[in-house]
Amino acid sequence: MEIGYYPGCALHGSSNDYETSARACLGALDVQLKEIDDWICCGATAAHSLNRKLAVALPARNLALAERQGMQEVLAPCPMCSMELLKARHELAGDAALRREISSIVELEVRGETRVSNLIQILQGVGLDPIQAAVRNKLADIQAACYYGCLLTRPPGIVKFDDPEQPRSMEAVVEALGAKAADWNYRTECCGAGMTMASERTVLELSHKILTNAAAHGANCIVTVCPMCHVNLDMKQADIERRYGVKHGMAVYYLSDLVGLALGIPRERLGIDRHFVTAGA
Repeated sequence: MEIGYYPGCALHGSSNDYETSARACLGALDVQLKEIDDWICCGATAAHSLNRKLAVALPARNLALAERQGMQEVLAPCPMCSMELLKARHELAGDAALRREISSIVELEVRGETRVSNLIQILQGVGLDPIQAAVRNKLADIQAACYYGCLLTRPPGIVKFDDPEQPRSMEAVVEALGAKAADWNYRTECCGAGMTMASERTVLELSHKILTNAAAHGANCIVTVCPMCHVNLDMKQADIERRYGVKHGMAVYYLSDLVGLALGIPRERLGIDRHFVTAGA
């Protein structure tokens, strides 16, 4: 099947390894991604703190483009992007006057009809049984701490995805691959997100707690679907180790990495060779 694709700034920039992984993984499952033509930044992370109409208009333009290009469903792999798109869709659905005003601002009719999905939902659409049937390399040595971060399931009234405090959808995918999912405490805690530049100490402290808790519960890797979380836990891991005098050595994978490995896709085709910590799989 073919679905729409909104990469957002991260997947075309600092986290292009995630795009490599997602395209390879989904392609192997016969899911083709059609990128929204002429997409723009969704406004994360600053627009909402500056101007409400701007915060709605930026993601709304992307929704309007997807609608105009005939896309009934769009994958937005970044949880910040998917949340912004869903928030705009939610606000527009409940306010006809705002919908008309935003349509005028972006110079496109915005109906808010295109569904916005994250990577886990796309995999759910493929189906756990077909994924399990396609597995060539069972990941029996993997004990993964599934890390949702603070955005993927929140705000629950808008994203309407899984349990906001105790989600289990990622664990179901991981277990279908033959791997084990750790039962741990920090699956929805914040890693510091976009505070890397503004307050690196905050990011190092929060990410250290996440890495420590994952290891304490028997995990040998962390799996996420968020590019910001991946940067903080993977790229910043050496800084965390220096600051706290520890050696985590905890591999951090995108969920699409583990699916791809289980399907027999080489690590370099998934972009895993571009990660900073890659022990474990």
